[in-house]
Amino acid sequence: MTQTILVIGHVWPEPNTTAAGCRMMQLLETFLEYRFEVTFASTAGKTEYSKNLSEIGIKEESIELNHPSFDDYIQKIQPDVVVFDRFMVEEQFGWRVAEFAPNAIRILNTEDLHSLRRAREEAYRNQQAFNLNLWANHEMTLREVASIYRCDVSLMVSAFEIDILEELLHVPKNLLFCLPLMMEVPSNLKINDWPNFEERQHFITVGNGKHAPNVDAIKILKDVIWPLIKKQLPEAELHVYGAYLPQMVQEMHDPKLGFHVDGWVESLDETMQKSRVLLAPLQFGAGIKGKLLEAIKNGTPSVTTSIGAEGMQGNFPWNGNIEDDWETFANKAVQLYQYKSAWEKAQTNGIQLLRAFFDKEKLQKSFVDLMDNLEKQLVEHREQNFMGRMLQRQTLNSTKYMAKWIEAKNRL
Repeated sequence: MTQTILVIGHVWPEPNTTAAGCRMMQLLETFLEYRFEVTFASTAGKTEYSKNLSEIGIKEESIELNHPSFDDYIQKIQPDVVVFDRFMVEEQFGWRVAEFAPNAIRILNTEDLHSLRRAREEAYRNQQAFNLNLWANHEMTLREVASIYRCDVSLMVSAFEIDILEELLHVPKNLLFCLPLMMEVPSNLKINDWPNFEERQHFITVGNGKHAPNVDAIKILKDVIWPLIKKQLPEAELHVYGAYLPQMVQEMHDPKLGFHVDGWVESLDETMQKSRVLLAPLQFGAGIKGKLLEAIKNGTPSVTTSIGAEGMQGNFPWNGNIEDDWETFANKAVQLYQYKSAWEKAQTNGIQLLRAFFDKEKLQKSFVDLMDNLEKQLVEHREQNFMGRMLQRQTLNSTKYMAKWIEAKNRL
């Protein structure tokens, strides 16, 4: 079994502000639970929301881009596993890891397919109907899939994204591993302690303001959906929570209309459990939506779009309603808010989804088993990945020398 893991982070994890931060903490906690020695390194600076990893037994390391100090560093520690947090990090450090720690298992943590998110956003901004051919031919897709090939395995949060990689781009199955966001399934005792239908009130929406799909969804709520709901439920309120909310969102705060922009909240679980229904009218994006999982794990039904629920339910019923028409979206939200039987059924559906797809204990074990098997069969695994070996060679012959040129320029 492997012993040492180096995680190279795009940013320092912020579990209380982003789904990506929660995802990274889930991976780190898995490594710790299985007694790996873990180091987290990043070129980014920390923020007020960054998790102090040293407090939980993880070594922290600040590293530099395009600098030979990383080569010396990784040769010294010789990790058994290197995790790249998103494909941009693999592009920057992958060739260095391959050259100076060639025996380390290389894992790409995708968070979601960034290329899919970007292609959808561009189509939306250009008022263009999206189709998967737009994604398959996008420049970022070429970069992201090349990164997937260069790694030994890529962690995918969404079964939908695995399907399109395999079916449209013919990426080999053994390079992809489905590892959704990992959640603790609440016990029956905990479920019974949740506030019930009558004890909850108002609507909630959650989203980091740096994430464009969230800002767009808040705007849709303010301009279109909330006025429709307010006509039917004049006493109801909608509360908007999230870090880094831009000025345009803060200016939407209007208590007279029941539209409250509350900003970041430290205890999202507590806030979620006081709310009756979560609204997430997402029009573009990718991956698993953390806000919807947070609602499920706190017994809060939701109304979202087909993009919002993508890859999260399989053949199971949703934790509420999935609607892409805004008038229908508003009507379903009102019904869910008013009718206790529908609300309780939605809550039960959410618990079933957690057990079926997001059970932390089962997913952690399958992930560690994957790493164990890769360690035992790494040579054979890489020999089967001809495309990855070819791309790795080309990367060493191009990216490496570009980085060396930048190093030389920086010295001057």
